[in-house]
Amino acid sequence: MRTNTRDEARRAGRWLETMHGVKRVRYSREALEAKKQREQAKLKEYLALTENVLQKKKCSDWSKDAFDLTTRILHINPEFYTIWNYRRNILVNGIFPSSSAAEINDLLSTDLSLTTAHLKQHPKVYWIWNHRRWCLANVPDGPTDDDPDSWRKADWNKELYVVEKMLDADARNFHAWNYRRHVLSSMPVKRPEQTELAYTTRKIEANFSNFSAWHQRSKVLMSLWDAGKLDRWHSMEEEFELVKNAMYTDPGDQSVWIYHRWLIGNGDDYEVLCREIAAIQELMDEQPDSKWCVESLVFYKRLLLRNHLQRMSESERTTILDSCSALLKSLQSIDPNRRQRYVDLAFALSPQNNQLSIPSGCVDHSHHVLETDAPGEARYLTLIGRILSPINEMRHRRIGTLRDAVGNILTSSAT
Repeated sequence: MRTNTRDEARRAGRWLETMHGVKRVRYSREALEAKKQREQAKLKEYLALTENVLQKKKCSDWSKDAFDLTTRILHINPEFYTIWNYRRNILVNGIFPSSSAAEINDLLSTDLSLTTAHLKQHPKVYWIWNHRRWCLANVPDGPTDDDPDSWRKADWNKELYVVEKMLDADARNFHAWNYRRHVLSSMPVKRPEQTELAYTTRKIEANFSNFSAWHQRSKVLMSLWDAGKLDRWHSMEEEFELVKNAMYTDPGDQSVWIYHRWLIGNGDDYEVLCREIAAIQELMDEQPDSKWCVESLVFYKRLLLRNHLQRMSESERTTILDSCSALLKSLQSIDPNRRQRYVDLAFALSPQNNQLSIPSGCVDHSHHVLETDAPGEARYLTLIGRILSPINEMRHRRIGTLRDAVGNILTSSAT
């Protein structure tokens, strides 16, 4: 059977090859040439179509014929944002003025269907999402004066359903999550935020690695807390329990640890900070090679030193510094790609640098980075922590260039 299949394939100008259990199709020289000719013909047709459409755009042609040409070209290339812009101009300047409200609504519904089809193949193309926003923003009043939002209600409810289907297909599509926030904020009848909180719970429980779901959850919680619709202390404790379960399920999942750092915040709550350090220490005892366990312990112990130094005895402070030093040494082996970062951190925490006041002739770089040492930024910084070093010593250390979270140059030196 296999021989017959190969013979038939060769007669068709190609042969089948199996690699790692997956069938691959390879083409003969003649078949490749034929394929090249077909592709060149398609390219020639596409270029001619593009030239025609762009010429009509240049001439401000708002006709139905021009509109149909944009449909053709977008079927071929939905990433052509200039054509999406031209299509909207045709609708606004050429078609809408002579159309009834019902006809405009039908045209917009057709374009929503068009973009839905494109999103199935290109779920991360900005211009498709942008066109959907525009369509929904231009839905007219109707169909009756008694309920002018009727069409909008139906369209926005349907849009939320479409987004949920997109997230069912790819739960971590950040385009869809960002668009979901736009939909929720634009709906004529707002959904309760508690409903959205429950939605993020379902997505997180289905996959703890869903960073976008954790991010959405943080936004919803902040909104509920600010509005006084949710008890901050009680819900925060529930969040710590949720994230703890996620940590123990997969201690190597970065998104979980980033969310945990968001919960900790600036580390002003001494009791919570100590409790979470103890919980992570317990997990690290079971997972000694977990990079995120070890790194988080260093991060939180540094917060203790930064925010609660006055509550510690000299021996407690020394114990924490020694612990950080040992953890950073361990990280150099666990995460060798960032070895120099951990070396610099250890230097910053060493006795000659970890001082309570800034000696004369020293440069303090800590305020640049400690104020913005957020979890999303910390991993991009090399020298973080309290760095106190005499100017002449700094010149002897090749520290290159540091940039803070907004790209401002902090320091630059050369040897």
